Amino acid sequence: MPPGKYRRVLLKISGEALVGSQSFGIDADTAEWIARDIAEVQQQGVEVAVVIGGGNIFRGLAASAQGMDRATADSMGMLATVINALALSDAIERYGVKTRVVTAIEMREVAEPFIRRRAIRHLEKGRVVVFGAGTGNPYFSTDTAAALRAMEIKAEIILKGTKVDGIFSADPAIDPTATQIKKVTHLQVLEQQLKVMDSTAISLCMDNHLPIVVFNLKTDGNIRRAVLGESVGSLVTS
Repeated sequence: MPPGKYRRVLLKISGEALVGSQSFGIDADTAEWIARDIAEVQQQGVEVAVVIGGGNIFRGLAASAQGMDRATADSMGMLATVINALALSDAIERYGVKTRVVTAIEMREVAEPFIRRRAIRHLEKGRVVVFGAGTGNPYFSTDTAAALRAMEIKAEIILKGTKVDGIFSADPAIDPTATQIKKVTHLQVLEQQLKVMDSTAISLCMDNHLPIVVFNLKTDGNIRRAVLGESVGSLVTS
């Protein structure tokens, strides 16, 4: 495999990506092949950080809609992301790659607290850094956490793994006439309300000229292709 186009990337994975064929929780086989792809990229010299969601275990927004206090529900969602971060970290380490789970909420017995310079140092030493607990604040999604962490660690791009092949004009699962959009600007994403990331995350990326590649995580080798700069998925750029 030739050297990657990017030196440092941030991979955003939804919690639902870990469900696999199950309806809930973490599918071990799915976690393993995601870990394998991440390890393969890291072993080629690309510095990889990961932000992971928690929707496969608990969704704060859904619980809030059912009457739970939003701040409490979001805190529970953040804890769910830490469970996923630990599971993914364990799977990556089985491929011989060192990892560090770093959380926005302090829980020193299981993870490191987020310190920007320390996280960057881990990346420089060849460790995969898995960020858990979002931003540590309610009302902010893990998409926003991905944008924030990407800028803090000076990542060159956000790679957002989804269950579809990129950005579409409509939901392809509902609208059979939906067409894929290969390239779009941050502003167009906001204006057209395209389902890429939430508006806070897109605005942060737009203000800081951070590109995003949206690709199908389920396609074998797509993480490697995205890192190499191959034409995969859809590109959001300024």
